Order: sequence, then structure tokens, then C-alpha cells
Amino acid sequence: MLSINQLLWLFCSLAFILLSQCTYAKYIKSSCNTCKQIADNFSKGLDRTKKQNFGGGNTAWEERALSKYETSEIRLVEILENLCDSSSFDCNHMVEEHEDHFETWWFKRQNKHPDLYKWFCIDTIKVCCSTGTFGPDCNACVAGSERPCHGNGVCDGDGTRGGNGRCNCDHGYKGEFCLDCMDGYFNEIRNDTFSLCTECHTSCKTCSGLTNEDCEKCKTGWGEDDEGTCLDVNECLNDPPLCKEDQYCLNTDGSFSCKGCDKVCSGCTGAGPDKCQSCAPGYQDTEGTCTDVNECEQTDAVCTAENQECVNNKGSYVCICASRYEELEGVCVKIPESEENEAETVKSPEEHEDL
Repeated sequence: MLSINQLLWLFCSLAFILLSQCTYAKYIKSSCNTCKQIADNFSKGLDRTKKQNFGGGNTAWEERALSKYETSEIRLVEILENLCDSSSFDCNHMVEEHEDHFETWWFKRQNKHPDLYKWFCIDTIKVCCSTGTFGPDCNACVAGSERPCHGNGVCDGDGTRGGNGRCNCDHGYKGEFCLDCMDGYFNEIRNDTFSLCTECHTSCKTCSGLTNEDCEKCKTGWGEDDEGTCLDVNECLNDPPLCKEDQYCLNTDGSFSCKGCDKVCSGCTGAGPDKCQSCAPGYQDTEGTCTDVNECEQTDAVCTAENQECVNNKGSYVCICASRYEELEGVCVKIPESEENEAETVKSPEEHEDL
């Protein structure tokens, strides 16, 4: 039996191997992407320098000069100098490392191999593969390089020197060759090399057609009727109720949600003050709708302390001291006349300016 130290060493070794593999896979993909960008920028550089420094002069002379410039070292240098952003280390490093290859292609190979990307990235420095192939030897992806994954997925490592060539299927498809349909989809068309998966009706977990009558199995939240059709289950009819006392149940296709009652309600069957089971304290039923009770207008006074006034608000009320009174230690007392007069004689800055 392995000791704890041995198990720890084994775990660390496996983690290091997996991390190294992930890092290498990223490096492989990054190298190919960098090379693609370089080839693309080279093509743009060719367009940019096509008639550089010429125009509006002796046409015959210009044609001779342009012919020389087209394949000149001057033009090559101008293109190479603009292949990479100054901040892109990978790009600049790749161009510097393989500058001799660009010169070889420019002066000796471009007529026979006009596709720089294929000649440079795939055939020469070998950081990329042709579309539909993968790995160090550019092997064909699953289902072949012409139509990887039967057109229903992406080949792992496609176009690079990495990956395993297996299919990552598009949504709706599954299986090694992306010919099978995942749950919620059915094969509308299917043969040995082609598959079209179409989405089932929203009520079906699996199906054989487009409607809720074609379900083979209903999704959760849906149930079969006597004829085998999948219909929505109304969870809001559940006993006991699924929502809290201060909530109402809202049924949706295949599910439900609990929504908060209006604040004027004490229990409710839906949204709004007209769906209350009963009214919350401070509210009353007025023709089926819960409305605010104005406690300040009731026969029996609610503010009974001396020199108090009642102020109504939503669902309640407050008692405040009457005009010319202020609260002092819980009692409304008259404001002294001196303070009262002082308050009345305080004038605004505009009033002072008029004096």
C-alpha cells in the first residue's frame, strides 16, 4: 500500500503532466494563430505596396520601375517591417526567426507557391495543418478532412499541429461522429453520412416529431393526457400550496414561480390590491379592492395626547405636535414667544439686501 508521501508525489506528478499538456496544447494553437496572422498581414502588405511611390508621371518609365519594385528587396523589407505590432512578442519573434524563409519565398518560391500561408505555416515551419486535419502529421479529422464531424461539430485541433481529432458536436448533436441527436431533438433526416437534428416541442424530453403529440417522454413539469399528448402541469393547483403565505403562485409552461403579494394584502391569489384574500392592517376592503384606511378621519380620535395632530399615511398614521408646539421629553409644549418671534423675524439674504 502506498504511503501518504508516495500518494502526494504521484498526485503532484499527474498534475504536472496534465498542466504541461494543457500548456503545450495552448502553445501549439497560439503558434498557428500567430502564423496565420503573419500570412494575412503579408497579403495586406502586398496590396498596400502594390503601387507605392508611383502615380502621375511618365507612364512607360513607371511601368518599368514598378516591374522592378514588385519583386524588389526594398518592397519585401517594407512589408516585413509592418507584419507585427511592436507589442506582439510572438509575432515579432516568429518573423525574426524565419526571415530567411520569407526571403526564399519572395525571390524563389512565390510563383510556384503563391499561397504564403500554405507554403510557410503548413509546409515549411509546420505549425499549422490544412483545414480538416490535425496533429503533428496532419491526419484527417473524424469523418474525414472534407467534412469533419459530418458538418455537425468541430474537430479538436482542426488546422493545427495539436488536438486529438475528436468531434466537439454542435448543440443538438452528440456521439463520436455527431450523427446522433441529444435529448430534446430528433433526426429529421439521417443516413450514414448526414444527419439533421431538429428541436422537439418544448414539452418533450425525447420525441419523434415536431408537436407535443410526438413526444416519447415528457419533460419535468409536463404530463401525458389519455391520448399520450404532453400538457403543462399546473403546479399552482398543488395541495398543499407551493408558495409562502405572502406570495401567490404563477403557472408557466413546464414550471411555476412564486411572486410577492401587494403590500396592502394579507395573502393573495394574484398581483394587485384587487387580488387580496384579506386586507393588511391599515387597509380596508372597498368594493373588492384593499384601500388605505384614513385613521385621522375616524370617529374615535387616534392621537389623544394634548396638542397633537394626526397625519395619515399609507397603511398607518403618525401623531405630531400641532402648530406652535414642539415635542419635549415626549410631550408637546408651546414654543416660547421669544423663539417664535425670532423665527418670524429671520429674513432671507435677498430681504437683507433690500434693506
